[in-house]
Amino acid sequence: MTTPLIPLRRQRDYRLLWSARAISETGSEVARLAVPLTAAVTLDASPIEMGVLTAASTFPFLLVGLPSGAMADRVARRRPVMVACELISGLAALSVPLAWLAGLLSVPWLIAVAFTIGMCTVVFRTFNTPHLATVVAEPQRTAAIAGFQSVFSVAQMGGPGLAGMLVALLTAPIAVVVNAVTFLVSAVCLRAIRTPENGAAAVKRGLGREIGEGLRVLVHHPVLRALCVTGMIVNVLGAAQMALFILFAVNILGLPAPLVGVAAIGFGVGGLIGAMLAPRLTARFGENKVLLGSVLFFPLGFAATAGAGGPLWLAICQIAGAEVITGVAVVAYSVCSGSVTMREAPDGLLGRVNATTNFATQGVMALGGILGGVLGELLGLRPALWICAAGSLLCIVSLWLSPIRRGARRAAAEDSPSTAPHRQSDPEAART
Repeated sequence: MTTPLIPLRRQRDYRLLWSARAISETGSEVARLAVPLTAAVTLDASPIEMGVLTAASTFPFLLVGLPSGAMADRVARRRPVMVACELISGLAALSVPLAWLAGLLSVPWLIAVAFTIGMCTVVFRTFNTPHLATVVAEPQRTAAIAGFQSVFSVAQMGGPGLAGMLVALLTAPIAVVVNAVTFLVSAVCLRAIRTPENGAAAVKRGLGREIGEGLRVLVHHPVLRALCVTGMIVNVLGAAQMALFILFAVNILGLPAPLVGVAAIGFGVGGLIGAMLAPRLTARFGENKVLLGSVLFFPLGFAATAGAGGPLWLAICQIAGAEVITGVAVVAYSVCSGSVTMREAPDGLLGRVNATTNFATQGVMALGGILGGVLGELLGLRPALWICAAGSLLCIVSLWLSPIRRGARRAAAEDSPSTAPHRQSDPEAART
């Protein structure tokens, strides 16, 4: 007889893991505004210095994304590494206000801090996915991932406002203290988790060979490959759109600078809705159908932004609506994609598969930013945004021509009335 699962909200270790991410992500949103403001206002950084500062936090995905995946599969205990990442990030963030008070703060110092935190973020995320599998039972992993996505969405909604208030009250460098404290509190929460990590460490066969195994799985597994390719498409186009959006909103639509933040808030609202809907939709339709349905809305969000215009109130509503739609679709897709990846990745390779996916999907964002800038320069802002909208149709092609669609059709056939009597007569079969 199957033992009923305890709801996630009543599982102590999941609450601690969730709280760690909620606290840390909120602090990161504060730093996302406070650190650039420190560079621009306090240190009078040049445009090239601002560009390097921005790149410093994402470059680690390309630098250590693949090796960290191999390391995540090598070790039996991942939680100590995650705690160490949070502690190092907290100390790095704390160095900003201390250096400012001592008169030592400089742009290179901020770049070094951003790079250090970026390295820790990559390693943490790579180790977090296989660690989650030890804390949460398989039937509850979709709901658990949705819980983490809701954290990101709430942080995106409330973080910028909190950051603005802290910067106004404390100055930008001192506001970074909040980020340092959240990293340290997150480490305490992680340290308090009691679930034992009893997995055996993988046999070491050389880092290059282990990285190659993760790459081969992703390339040759049709479901994982389709998810990765779709993620790459939407991220490269999303980065291209964001490279153009500020100029488009201010110069073409005439939005006042304070209202440009509507985009981030709209995406956060949509993401929160998507995180709440994803577990319910997957419980009813399954991950495959939710994935197929979510990508249908990707082009709609891009097109709504590209087509925005008219009176100021209408343009704001169009952009906010586009971001809400995009937030719902992207987060629902991310929740189901993460769940399917955990299910499909071979035993002992989840860390490498996840790291390789992050390497590909996050790495292309730098290319997307350059692509958006080139298209905007050559064709103009609105035509470039329409190209992004047209390109997003490739997400539908990528996913709907993959085995994910065939899996959804098989699930539909199993649920058809013609098979219902057999499934009703065999309760065990009905649960498989």
